[in-house]
Amino acid sequence: MSDDLAVQRSPKRRLIAGCGALGMRVARRWMAAGDQVWGTTRSRQDLLTAAGIAAIVVDLGSGQLPPLPQLDTVLWAVGFDRHSGTSPHDLHVGGLARLLDAVPSPVRVVLSSSTGVWGDGDGELVDEQTPVCPSRPSAAALVEAEAMLRSHPQGPGVALRFAGLYGPERLPRLDDLRAGREIAADPASWLNLLHLDDAASIVCWAADAAAPAPLYVASDGRPLLRGDWYARLAEMTASPPPRFVAAAAAARGGNKRANPSLLLNQLTPPLDYPDALAAVEAIIRGGSSSS
Repeated sequence: MSDDLAVQRSPKRRLIAGCGALGMRVARRWMAAGDQVWGTTRSRQDLLTAAGIAAIVVDLGSGQLPPLPQLDTVLWAVGFDRHSGTSPHDLHVGGLARLLDAVPSPVRVVLSSSTGVWGDGDGELVDEQTPVCPSRPSAAALVEAEAMLRSHPQGPGVALRFAGLYGPERLPRLDDLRAGREIAADPASWLNLLHLDDAASIVCWAADAAAPAPLYVASDGRPLLRGDWYARLAEMTASPPPRFVAAAAAARGGNKRANPSLLLNQLTPPLDYPDALAAVEAIIRGGSSSS
């Protein structure tokens, strides 16, 4: 999906809460379109400043926000840090509420949520109508954050339930594979994936779409068996064949097939990386952009 927003428009004012792998990609797209971007950080103001992002230093899980500028968009893409001393609820529910209360103007809010809100499964297909059943505190907090956003005066916003995000700097468990360590997963369970570049483009679309739905499942629409994914990843990296601890799978909340039809039917243009196996092969061979 192109970073170039070809449609002529006035520059917008965007705030990104959480400038990690996803947030930085979104920031680069918005700045390339001429938008002004602010980003929050707990301690790495230098990284944001070097990227051309106006840094707001704050601990979103507990800190008080400084006065915020007039904004058009807020992206909540904050990752939970278990060493922060803050609970997932305090971060995703309390932190998001404080941020939205502090925004001085009506905005489009985009919330980065997770397919983890469905918890464990039996391989069933899940979509926007499937009742949630989170099995971990972070997923439960995201369910509450979605509900809070829908009822907040700045809502209902757009909640994006992202599948597992991967990219050049994020290939989960690759170090374990290379070292021959066991993987805590059932090889016969389903894995849902989405390239980080496509995730960033989806955020940009949701931020500016004329009438988006309040909730989307966001994946590439091609679930893979974990055994097939890790076997292929091991083969491409000349690593030992994967070894699994299937008994640990339940604790990780897996085995469902995400159905992103609602999103993919509305999204324009389509995904750049609809096939995760082809995309990860390009990443390993150095052929995929990290923009």
